[in-house]
Amino acid sequence: MSAPSAPGTDAPPKPDFFIVGAFKCGTTALYAYLRQHPGVYMPFHKEPLFFGDDLTRRYGRMTEAQYIALFRDAKPGQRVGEASAWYLYSTSAAREIAAFSPDARIIAMVRNPVEVMYAEHSQLIFNVEEDLLDFADALAAEPARRQGDRMPPGPLRPETLFYRHSVRFADQLERYFDVFGRDRVHVILFDDFRRDTAGTYRAVLEFLGVDPSFAPNFGVRNPNKRVRFPRLQRLVFQPPGPVLRLVPRLRRFPIVHRAREAMLRLNSSATQRQAMDAQLRSRLTAEMQPEIERLGKLIGRDLSAWTAAPPATPASQGV
Repeated sequence: MSAPSAPGTDAPPKPDFFIVGAFKCGTTALYAYLRQHPGVYMPFHKEPLFFGDDLTRRYGRMTEAQYIALFRDAKPGQRVGEASAWYLYSTSAAREIAAFSPDARIIAMVRNPVEVMYAEHSQLIFNVEEDLLDFADALAAEPARRQGDRMPPGPLRPETLFYRHSVRFADQLERYFDVFGRDRVHVILFDDFRRDTAGTYRAVLEFLGVDPSFAPNFGVRNPNKRVRFPRLQRLVFQPPGPVLRLVPRLRRFPIVHRAREAMLRLNSSATQRQAMDAQLRSRLTAEMQPEIERLGKLIGRDLSAWTAAPPATPASQGV
């Protein structure tokens, strides 16, 4: 359970569990389902991205006081957590989390890396972070981008554009295993989460030590989306200079967060992602096979289905 505040103080508790990623692997859905549990507190702000000194913040980094304040409404006895999907990618976040919350439990979600890269590209277009609309072009640009060239305009997190580099899940998980030990790192395959959402959720509750019988509303979260009005989308993600400088302050307030999310919902519609080009999928699958095999050995799972040209993920799966 979360550590109590020091006697005589009203200091909010620190988080004691973290959903650390990965991007486009179901973290938004799990976060939403856990928020419904009466024994769990997670703040309104998904992706606070406080840890990870090596990560870029699109709108600036919170102070420690601002970060801790996110958890001030947690009730005594609740597990307290947060979800930031790029902590898994970071080379330093695991150590930083352990220094901040030594007894923390870690939840990591992984998925076929070929599917992740393709979904990531679609999401970044929606987020106005990717200006190469063809997935193959974006992959081809990665070497140049890692050198700082061919970058889109506006506030960015450049590492999100490093598609192949972002899905090295074995290396990423090993960092958390080394820091926290395997017994405090709960790994979820997106395949399991999609096939048996209730069972996977129950296992997470057992891992966190809260009532495993609670059943949330398992609605679709974070579906693949298309933008209705690109100019409005750019205004939301890349506001004018004076407003942009205020974003780090404004994003702390729930009403601002809710207004922004409402605007994004109104300016988007769920749409099925177009199937990836079959030849490109085949090449990427062959390229990623060693990574997939290494990940399977690391977590003790047969991932051979990932190298057998799986079908495209339907829009109803939410990511």
